[in-house]
Amino acid sequence: MSQELVQALVAKNDKHPKVEAGDTVRVHVRIVEGTRERVQVFQGTVIRARKGGNEANFTVRRIASHGIGVERTFLLHSPRLEKIEIARRAKVRRAQLYYLRERTGKSARLKERR
Repeated sequence: MSQELVQALVAKNDKHPKVEAGDTVRVHVRIVEGTRERVQVFQGTVIRARKGGNEANFTVRRIASHGIGVERTFLLHSPRLEKIEIARRAKVRRAQLYYLRERTGKSARLKERR
C-alpha cells in the first residue's frame, strides 16, 4: 500500500480527538457476543500513545475491583472504536507512564492541566 493511500485513510478516519499520555479517557468499544452487538465503555488513564499512521494505538489503564490494574490497547483507527471522550487532561513530563503500574492511591494521581 502506498504512503499516500495510507495518509488518505488516516485523514478519513481522523474523527477522534487527539489522545496523549496522561489523559483520562472514556473509550466506547463495539463488542460482538454471538449474534448480538453492544457498546462497552472502558474508562481510565492513557499511559502511552503511539503514532504511526494507520497503526497508531494507545494504551489505557484502569483499576478494576479489588485494586487489580487492567490495561487495554486500542487501535486508533479501528472500526470497532465507537468514540473517545476525554474526561480530563493531566500535566505529565514523559511519553510513557509505566511508573503508574507500581503506584496506587494518592501517589498514582496526576496533576490536571489548566
